[in-house]
Amino acid sequence: MKSFITALQFLTRIHLKNQMDLTAEDFGRSTKFFPLVGLILGLIYMLASWCLIAVFGWANLVTTLLVILPVLLTGGLMLDGFMDTVDGVFSGRERERQLEIMKDSRVGSFGVLALVCLCLVNWSALRDVKLVLIMTALFVMPIIGRMAMVMAIAFFPYARKEGMGKIFAEMADRETVLLAAAVTLVFVVPWGQAAIAALLIGLGFAWLVATWLTHKLGGLTGDTYGAIETLTETVVLLVFWVTSWLPGGLHILWR
Repeated sequence: MKSFITALQFLTRIHLKNQMDLTAEDFGRSTKFFPLVGLILGLIYMLASWCLIAVFGWANLVTTLLVILPVLLTGGLMLDGFMDTVDGVFSGRERERQLEIMKDSRVGSFGVLALVCLCLVNWSALRDVKLVLIMTALFVMPIIGRMAMVMAIAFFPYARKEGMGKIFAEMADRETVLLAAAVTLVFVVPWGQAAIAALLIGLGFAWLVATWLTHKLGGLTGDTYGAIETLTETVVLLVFWVTSWLPGGLHILWR
């Protein structure tokens, strides 16, 4: 329970209790519960979408609020990593300088522009998903995104000699991967073939991005974990967008 609460309070702004005696190992052990945190976020997103649509209908305002909601609930933690990663990787500098740029607390122009583009893509994809698929997409999106992060942590080397993300990488053992994968499969697969497609494509995309970043940086960092999670969620939305507009696409969800 302590590890789960640690994961929940680290990845979100949901506060259940004060944990004053946390160690680095406590954070490392919490990795296995990342998809479970995604489950809680997915339930909140799904409930929020149901309430907003019931009151306002499927309007532009609702789409905007649903894009903002994850930022409020997570404190923009993953988006911060995404912006730092973009600033570093696309700086055109050598590897060590890229890592320094990513560690800088200031956000550069590349990061800001990338965030704006990402939000526009998310808004557009979500706006064009068929109404019957909206809640499903929002439910599985954070689960798959955080499973992608667990995969990146467990299977790719850490780029720095030290850092917050290093303890996650060191303690992401076989049990961590199996438990995270089990939670992901149990809560994603029952939603049907569209959700399964989003899972497979999302994780495949995350693996390719992690491989590319490892080649560029010599490994991954805490910032790149956030970038991979953020981009995977966008890919999940795009899969549901494509499913919505394929002939007979709505039937894929329920078979």
